[in-house]
Amino acid sequence: MNNNKNAFIRRFVIWVICLTGLITAGLAVHYSTNDRKEETIINEEPPLSKEKPSYRASYHFTTPDKWMNDPQRPIYLDGKYHYYYLYNRDYPKGNGTEWRHATSTDLVHWKDEGVAIPKYTNRNGDPWTGSVVEDKDNTAGFGKGALVALVTQPSADGGKQEQYLWYSTDRGKKFISYSNKPVLANPGTHDFRDPKIIWDDKSRKWIMTMAEGTKVGFYESSNLKDWLYISGFVTENIGLVECPDLYMMRADDGTYKWILGVSANGKPAGKPNTYAYWTGDFNGKEFIPDSKEPQWLDYGFDWYAAVTFEEGAGSDKYSHRYALAWMNNWDYPHTTPTLREGYNGINSIVRQIKLKSAGGTYQLISQPTQALNQLTQSTESFQRIEVNGTRTLNTTGDAYQLDADISWSDLKNAGLRLRESADKKRHVDVGVFVEGSYSYVNRRNTWQPDKGGTYVESRAPFDAGKKKVHLKILVDKTSIEVFVDDGSVVFSNVIFPGWNDKGITLFSEGGKAVFENVVINHLGKK
Repeated sequence: MNNNKNAFIRRFVIWVICLTGLITAGLAVHYSTNDRKEETIINEEPPLSKEKPSYRASYHFTTPDKWMNDPQRPIYLDGKYHYYYLYNRDYPKGNGTEWRHATSTDLVHWKDEGVAIPKYTNRNGDPWTGSVVEDKDNTAGFGKGALVALVTQPSADGGKQEQYLWYSTDRGKKFISYSNKPVLANPGTHDFRDPKIIWDDKSRKWIMTMAEGTKVGFYESSNLKDWLYISGFVTENIGLVECPDLYMMRADDGTYKWILGVSANGKPAGKPNTYAYWTGDFNGKEFIPDSKEPQWLDYGFDWYAAVTFEEGAGSDKYSHRYALAWMNNWDYPHTTPTLREGYNGINSIVRQIKLKSAGGTYQLISQPTQALNQLTQSTESFQRIEVNGTRTLNTTGDAYQLDADISWSDLKNAGLRLRESADKKRHVDVGVFVEGSYSYVNRRNTWQPDKGGTYVESRAPFDAGKKKVHLKILVDKTSIEVFVDDGSVVFSNVIFPGWNDKGITLFSEGGKAVFENVVINHLGKK
């Protein structure tokens, strides 16, 4: 997936106009359901202070400079995870992405390795999203262990989206263009991109998934060069699909399931615009879903172009996987204040995903990786706290993991106000609206990346009859990620609080809430 070049220029011009004439008056946007308190949206950008602090994330991956969007699926090689992502070194003045490379041994600390697939180095356009595999058996003829990347590029003759092969014989440092001709030509559709390749042990062939409008196309090959169409899976009510994902997992009841995932926009149908997925079966030719209706791996506004990948050598590749995504949204990609520091691009944390059975159905659950714990600099614990109104904790922070159990008997709304200003006017709210039976993250009372006020509160269904919830909340300089209960619901959102807005307040409305097992791990820089 790559941003349309003309749209890129138009959006950036609009952003410049808005930035030079900052909107200081808030826009009143109302909740669509239930009787929640309405407040003015804050659209004023946080000011720079005399100390010139940075918005650079403490423990999230960010691009060293300029622009970053789609992650490419990491691959484990020689004791390291090799991660490539779309990067534009000419941003914001020029267009076109290339593949920049980073490596890590723990998925927390990353080393920049420079550009591996440069843009505009063959007769076709810039490289977009694709995937890399290690060709252990030399099926493509570049040598055993060569890395092969299938990449979408716009063709030189009209800009059709087609799939091109690049290969590396130096363990992923640099890739070479195999041919100016595509290994998979456009079949006559406008949207034909984001190839994701896996090796299927059952058919003993390479399988490719392709994003083709509202359809996922399936292709097979024995050599990574010659591809045959085998089937298609048509989606409904989630718009254009991108960055398809196909893999097998073993659930906690021992059942093996295939998962098909896509990045999609379900917003018009009242669904997220993040990562939709289906559980089912793949027989080597076609994917048969358990249900036509997808589930969602994230309910926030900013978890797009996600990839999942296996743990390193020697691990059980079916019991769990890892996942990460681009923390941004194509409805407001160029509004981040980090542009004043010369960069625009952040990833979510790497999370571990598992497949859980529940009454005959199967669901992916997520948790932060344990490796994040190594960044803990100090820990604070709080005893049982009863709240009927508000209670501000005697601690502050802008980079931490907070765990809390909240329970109630009769209640309307309860949660936490995070990154709160000293005057209590600015904050990000996380909680459960019991009357409406949903959990939520609300960034109404902090600076908005979305000037239109559409992306103020993200919600997910919640069984209020349980009368309790566990929240695991990861806060960083410009992001918040919330894992509800066992991680069956996750919210990932970018936020841009004031520099000194670091307070934490517990709150309840319409009754008493009990906060227990409140633990805050303050996290240092990666």
